[in-house]
Amino acid sequence: MNTPASPRPGLRKVGPYDSPQLEVAARLNTNECPLPLPEGFSDDLAAAVRELPLNRYPDGEMRALREVLADRTGHGVDGVWTANGSNEILTQLLMAYGGAGRNAALFEPTYLLHRRLCWLTQTEIAERLLDPPFEIDGSAVAWAGASGADVVFVCSPNNPTGNTQTLDTIRSLASASGGLVIVDEAYVEFGGETALPLVAEYPNVAVVRTFSKAFALAGARIGYALASPEVVEDLQRVRLPYHLSALTQAAGLTALRHEDEAAAGLDAIRAERDRIVRALSEIDGATVFPSEANFVLFEPPGDAKALWQGLLDRGVLVRDLTDVVPNGLRVTAGTTHEVDLFLKAVEEVLR
Repeated sequence: MNTPASPRPGLRKVGPYDSPQLEVAARLNTNECPLPLPEGFSDDLAAAVRELPLNRYPDGEMRALREVLADRTGHGVDGVWTANGSNEILTQLLMAYGGAGRNAALFEPTYLLHRRLCWLTQTEIAERLLDPPFEIDGSAVAWAGASGADVVFVCSPNNPTGNTQTLDTIRSLASASGGLVIVDEAYVEFGGETALPLVAEYPNVAVVRTFSKAFALAGARIGYALASPEVVEDLQRVRLPYHLSALTQAAGLTALRHEDEAAAGLDAIRAERDRIVRALSEIDGATVFPSEANFVLFEPPGDAKALWQGLLDRGVLVRDLTDVVPNGLRVTAGTTHEVDLFLKAVEEVLR
């Protein structure tokens, strides 16, 4: 009998990257937009799909989608790139600028997938642990420059801490580093200042965004990069052929036609985020971190894992981040009803 094939060394010591998708009354663990898609979106998308020649390959250059993104952002179309979610953009950037024998600098705690994608692409990691309020200060900038990193990750607003980094900080990183500074702006529509103005001045800065959050389109998996034309040319060298389906491109174009309607609901999400911060801050012994994103990181009094389970028992699912931030939990700003359920459950468990 033949023996099974052997995977790459260490593969089976690593579990799948996943967030629980449980059927609960309030699923507040994945930072999705809680609002429905704008009225008319589904009909517009259905009409667009009916016109697609699905027996043919999609536009491999994604020209129509990139042109609309260029128009919306004021960035040249040759510096715009799209893929299946911002995670695929990040993967392609690491394939182009990381890889075996190269390294990436991470400021922890930050988005868990940055580390995961470095492992996936065999990019070595240099990490700098930031203490609250999790700001990249002058010494951290100097560390990044001295590390000789080929890639530097900056997440702003940062997941899971919710804080932002200043443009001066990102400018300093771009000046100090000879590598590519990737600014992950998945949550920028909720707060903070975009690093896009720096791209023209610093061709080693690439901004990465997603349709999953503010556009309420997590199910479509669309992300995009705003970078120098040279970076986009390098991404074309590592992408798979026809990597973004015609259906996905149609969803992106439809979402951009409804962009103003989607943006109109963001104030409601910010209001729920701020309500969570205020309510949790009133709990004796709790530490609540200010947030510019659509979620809140907090450390409850007592055992966070016990609170997490108590919330789940009451139909509220939040993200257990105790492996990343000591005793840390992260809660997404959901609808008013979902936030009501969360705050009521927290009160019951802690009482």
